[in-house]
Amino acid sequence: METPLKPILLLADSQLLFWRQEEELFLARLREMLVGQQPKAAYVGASNGDQPEFYQLFQGAMSGVGIDQCRMIPTEPTEADLAFLDQADWILLAGGDPMLGWKSFLRNGLHQKIPERYYSGALLTGVSAGAMQLGLHGIEEAGEQPGGLFETFKLVPYLIDVHSEPSWRRLRAAMPQAGEHLCGLGIPSGGGALVHPDLSVEPIRHPLTEVRFANDRVSQALIFPPRAGEESLLAEAPSDTEAVN
Repeated sequence: METPLKPILLLADSQLLFWRQEEELFLARLREMLVGQQPKAAYVGASNGDQPEFYQLFQGAMSGVGIDQCRMIPTEPTEADLAFLDQADWILLAGGDPMLGWKSFLRNGLHQKIPERYYSGALLTGVSAGAMQLGLHGIEEAGEQPGGLFETFKLVPYLIDVHSEPSWRRLRAAMPQAGEHLCGLGIPSGGGALVHPDLSVEPIRHPLTEVRFANDRVSQALIFPPRAGEESLLAEAPSDTEAVN
């Protein structure tokens, strides 16, 4: 029987890992999507150099929704680490340096294993750099071509940027390179985006910014979180449209 895909959660930072919505932890909504009484959760820390304090934060978030079987998957995973990842129901890609993390994934094979786990039914979460890596491209912040694009998992059909509000300068500068057929998504500090299997996008906690490039112009609009029983609302923002020379 084919395993149904689960939503992908993109977070600007770790705030939503502990956020309560109407007195209930937001993550409890995602926990309900997991099958089994004792799911496993894997933390992939390559983007921040496997700093243990961030893994401990992840453990605390998972404990809050009743998940105690957790494991850090380090930059240089052992066979036991990879075996745990193969069974993980929930996989979180950590924040940090998106290019650093992606180069690590190319070396250790996670650039193939993470998509395999997603299509096998694992629930993916990306925090900051991890959110960017789940999109269509990453945006270089340093090196020979600052602002250039590099390959990523391409599991979410957007060029992702995080906590760069209100100008979204980095994302807007990258859009002409991405091309007219692609769309950018800015996730503000403290906010998130839930990308459903039908590719619809649900803003979490704060409005998202959708950025497009067409006719040599970059434009943006806000996507507001839905009210109860409503779909997300897209509001154009013509005052934030500018020509690209």
